[in-house]
Amino acid sequence: MKTTILFISIAILVFVFMKVWANGNLSNKESEIQFHQGNWNEALELAKKENKLVFLNISASWCGPCKMLKARTFTNADVGQFYNNNFINVAVDGEIGEGITLAQKYAIKGYPSLLFVDGNGNLVAKTAGFHTPGKIIDLGKQIITEK
Repeated sequence: MKTTILFISIAILVFVFMKVWANGNLSNKESEIQFHQGNWNEALELAKKENKLVFLNISASWCGPCKMLKARTFTNADVGQFYNNNFINVAVDGEIGEGITLAQKYAIKGYPSLLFVDGNGNLVAKTAGFHTPGKIIDLGKQIITEK
């Protein structure tokens, strides 16, 4: 009887731990930058509709600073909250599909390239390289202020 109670108690603790861990991972995923899943023209239309700029991240699969930006900056909860509230976020690989066209259109010379574009596709601002969470939030605030 004591063994059964001990086993059930351990099973409940494991279940609770797994549930808390899973919810923690889920909420972390939800707090990062949410990138638009449609095509470029749909993102521009959404930007017009919501009166926002598009934040465009053009990267490449082999790019180390791109991977750092994705892992360290775009997953930051403060960055996610700020960018999700203020921009239509788009991420493309500059060497695949629509990313090739966008990299050519905006004369991308290196990766990662971070662009702010209005709903008509006009370039508002452009920067490149890895940015820490604090710096990318400051950049976004500067862009909004100058808009």
